[in-house]
Amino acid sequence: MIIRENYLNLLIEAKDTEFIKVITGVRRSGKSTLLLMFRDYLLNNNVSEENIIHINFESAVYDNIKDYKDLYDEIKSKISNKKTYILLDEVQNVDKWEKAINSLNVDFDVDIYITGSNAYLLSSELATLLSGRYIEIKMYPLSFKEFLKFNNYDENNLEDKFNEYLKYGGLPAITQIKDKNLLVMAYLNDIYNTIVKKDIIERNSIKDIALLENIVKYLSSNIGSPISANKISDYLNSNKVVEKSNHQTIDNYLKMLENAFIVYKADRSDIKSKALLKTLGKYYIADTGLRNTILGFRNIDEGHLLENVVYLELLRRGYKVSIGKTLEYEVDFVVENTEEIKYYQVTKSLLNDDVKNREIRSLESISDNYEKTILTMDKTINKDYNGIRVKNIIDFLLQK
Repeated sequence: MIIRENYLNLLIEAKDTEFIKVITGVRRSGKSTLLLMFRDYLLNNNVSEENIIHINFESAVYDNIKDYKDLYDEIKSKISNKKTYILLDEVQNVDKWEKAINSLNVDFDVDIYITGSNAYLLSSELATLLSGRYIEIKMYPLSFKEFLKFNNYDENNLEDKFNEYLKYGGLPAITQIKDKNLLVMAYLNDIYNTIVKKDIIERNSIKDIALLENIVKYLSSNIGSPISANKISDYLNSNKVVEKSNHQTIDNYLKMLENAFIVYKADRSDIKSKALLKTLGKYYIADTGLRNTILGFRNIDEGHLLENVVYLELLRRGYKVSIGKTLEYEVDFVVENTEEIKYYQVTKSLLNDDVKNREIRSLESISDNYEKTILTMDKTINKDYNGIRVKNIIDFLLQK
């Protein structure tokens, strides 16, 4: 296993705290492997194997654990008289599992780590039951920096390697079959179908599968474009893609897609007042390889993919990300944490004067003095336009 230090360090920092550690993310993004990494860390730091309980609920070995009572009894029978570390993978497969987790946390000296591929893990009901005693660790597919490491790539011909990353994405298993194009595409298609079937259709008892799939295609085709349920409904109805759709059903389906971590929504906010705007957010796909699978690998739009990659990278770095709106212009990304605010524009190239002027105007329309950056695929050497920095996207992705 190649260690994903950032995520492992988060688990290590949270170790032995009272909080339940909840690892979330799209299927096959590496959550199960992260638990194995953490298990190895425990064993290498003087925790006995008998004090670690590791269960993967996608294994048929545990098919007998149907509900929270079965789960509680199974773990209770294995708990020793010393502190026990409980690692539960894809725990949402157990009915009312949260009752068992809450009871175990109260009844025994345990440290609990759980993973899941559906945002139900953090629903309001669960948050209430756990009384806020949990920490969410959001896991994403490989960053470009991790992609290079997993493939044992050096930093020569980085543009070719970045194009490979844009095409096939960052699901970790891809690195094992990267030289076999047909196998990669089959794998990505299988992952996409599993997400749609298990995490969306089965969990939500969806009847109109054609509508769901057309919504996913629409989102994939319109990365970085303002989107609303009404806008999708109007498009599908006017183009007769489906027999009939309404905005309420589409809105529900959008939430289901978010809950399965296959799409992420970036809300729009007014830069001056900081207020969130209720309409026309933007959607990004969890992985560019999945996006290309949905639309077909012949329909790769590099501009959209670049914006998608930057958005996910900003999330990885722990920022809250929104779309910025001034009176006249829109800013691709407003990013903030407890310490700073930054603004980013993303464009493939600034060589066209009209594009350059447009991107600069958007950032110049912001009256504050926070850092403003344009990210582009142009090979730049620290260019600066009236305080607005220009940075190469690959350099940005590889910076510390």
